[in-house]
Amino acid sequence: MLPQSYHERVVPTSDDPLLVMASLARTFRADDHIVYESPNGYTFALGRLAEVTVDRDAVQVRWGEEKRRERWTSSPYPVLERLLAELPVKDWRAYGVADFELCYLGGDLHDILGDRPLLRLMIPESEVSLRDGEAVVRATNRRQLDQIASLVSGPAPDHGACSAPIAVEQEGVADYEKAVGRAIRDINGGKLQKVILSRVVPVPGAIDLVATYVEGRRNNTPVRSFLVRMDGHEAAGFSPEIVVRVDAQRQVTVQPLAGTRARHQDPAENARLRTELLADSKEIFEHTISVKVAHDELSAVCAPQAPLIAEFMAVKERGSVQHLGSEVRAELPENRGVWDAFAALFPAVTVSGIPKDAAYRCIRENESGPRGWYGGAVLAVGQDGTLDAALVLRTVFHADGRTWLRAGAGIVAQSNPAREVLETSEKLRSVALHVVPATEDSHAEMRRDIADQLGVEPAELTDDEDLVLRGLSSLSVMALANSWSTNGTVVRYTDLLERPTLAHWSALVKR
Repeated sequence: MLPQSYHERVVPTSDDPLLVMASLARTFRADDHIVYESPNGYTFALGRLAEVTVDRDAVQVRWGEEKRRERWTSSPYPVLERLLAELPVKDWRAYGVADFELCYLGGDLHDILGDRPLLRLMIPESEVSLRDGEAVVRATNRRQLDQIASLVSGPAPDHGACSAPIAVEQEGVADYEKAVGRAIRDINGGKLQKVILSRVVPVPGAIDLVATYVEGRRNNTPVRSFLVRMDGHEAAGFSPEIVVRVDAQRQVTVQPLAGTRARHQDPAENARLRTELLADSKEIFEHTISVKVAHDELSAVCAPQAPLIAEFMAVKERGSVQHLGSEVRAELPENRGVWDAFAALFPAVTVSGIPKDAAYRCIRENESGPRGWYGGAVLAVGQDGTLDAALVLRTVFHADGRTWLRAGAGIVAQSNPAREVLETSEKLRSVALHVVPATEDSHAEMRRDIADQLGVEPAELTDDEDLVLRGLSSLSVMALANSWSTNGTVVRYTDLLERPTLAHWSALVKR
């Protein structure tokens, strides 16, 4: 593997960081990319300088045309850590997604896993980090560095749009109530203490995922948010909690949320529900046992240091719901790495159950199929020993021609099936109320896009003039091709160059 390095440039940006991220995602719609929002700001990761995947048998690294596959034995994480450390690029950061079923590796359910990678990480070709009115742009290609720096320093259009709320109250309710009833019987029979069961709500028609991300982020209060396109799978999410965070000082943090009530526009009603939540014995029990598991998992990886419960049972507002939330911290010992912390805490107890192995079996028996990204994590990990993993909840998914929402509820002995259905609906509304339907690019919208690239008024353009002769650069044509690629349809740069007129492009995109 030939060594690589990033070119870097810092440019000012005055626009809303959310809209800058949306513009980048729209421009590079046809390429794999990840938008990730954390307390450090927004980051946009584009393209694959290298890719690292974990499956049921091995860890694999792709670097250009080279491929290296190494089998793991008891755990994939030591192999993963070593192969990442060997990457020949300075100051790399990796971004990716872990399936919920990653937790099956090496356990009782290992043999049911297929060939699908369960963890995908990409070291991006280009990266943009936004914070405090500045964009730090990194790219291995100077040409792309120039293009992206120009994009982020210019004005960002408002990518929000009118949403069309999705009804979530009825889909799969009868089957879900039966599953909850079976889980309660298993809990009463001593098989487990708690399990999180989820239900799926299909989204009809095509959606504009970028606009949905903008609208959802404006109307939610997540601890992390993300917009992901990888291997043909897409998601926009507003995560209410982290799986784990490891900072540069080696402090490990986990923030379990468990216990839920709705959140409304009426402050008085919210206050009433908050008081009810804090007094509900079922919700308090569910939260307390989850915090204990998180504490025990941190103890195991951070020994001999005892974890600190820095916050306990505070009410956290997350979009359409409010939760009981706690925070547990500990320092990672020198003989442990970030993947030790991730392995100890993944998946989050608040999306699996107690004990975890029994919960995995209960989930598998009562849900219709693999969860995939739901209940997994969107991750950012650095060569500097940092890791930030957002729990994949409050998310809209798109893959294989389908779009769907998914939400779950924590089932304990005191659970009532009807109440758990209501809780899933309350959570689903965090996203369902803000889904934006896709619309075909109109002739007028395309004219505006081209005019923006040329720096002229839309009225100055005619339908049949040669836009390349007018001054449209190759980079601009490439940006337009990416921005017009939506819902699985790719507009090719070469097709646009074949006949560079507005009339031809409009017909091409509509087809």
